[in-house]
Amino acid sequence: MLNKMRLKEKYQKEILPEMVKKYGYKNVMAVPRIKKVVVNTGFGRLVVGKTGDEQKKLYEAILEDLAIITGQKPVLTKSKKSIAAFKTRQGMPIGAAVTLRGKKMYNFVERVIDIALPRSRDFRGLDDKAFDKKGNLTIGIKEHIIFPEISQEKVKNIFGFQIIINVSSKNKEEGKNLLKAMGFPIK
Repeated sequence: MLNKMRLKEKYQKEILPEMVKKYGYKNVMAVPRIKKVVVNTGFGRLVVGKTGDEQKKLYEAILEDLAIITGQKPVLTKSKKSIAAFKTRQGMPIGAAVTLRGKKMYNFVERVIDIALPRSRDFRGLDDKAFDKKGNLTIGIKEHIIFPEISQEKVKNIFGFQIIINVSSKNKEEGKNLLKAMGFPIK
């Protein structure tokens, strides 16, 4: 790990000139880059049918684990309206979200590429369907315990979450090439 170049440094020294040469950008500010990373989870299914104290303990544990994984305190998302079929009431906590930018974003992306994705079960690379038409990447993590910061012995409830990597590219191809050059294992 000592010899490895940091992700932001790699972007500035290797990927930026390569993308300028490949796509013929006239300005380096036009080259696609990662704008932000959004990590969100929904725990409505885990909380349904539990008492108020049990619910509070459950989502506090999830918020704590999400904060450990991302390095930033998550925001609690609440339901906008009551839905009887899902047993939710208006204003009830149903999820959590973290938006990462700057240094924390690059550190998190490095950990996802180098540690988390290789540790996930039956992982064979990210599919082409994970990209939208602007080149943003969405990754679904089924078990949060693939991150080494989380102690598997202490975890009572395993939850999944979604990682959205927002890229400033104009099309899918540019975004895909940028993330591939950064080291994402894309099929």
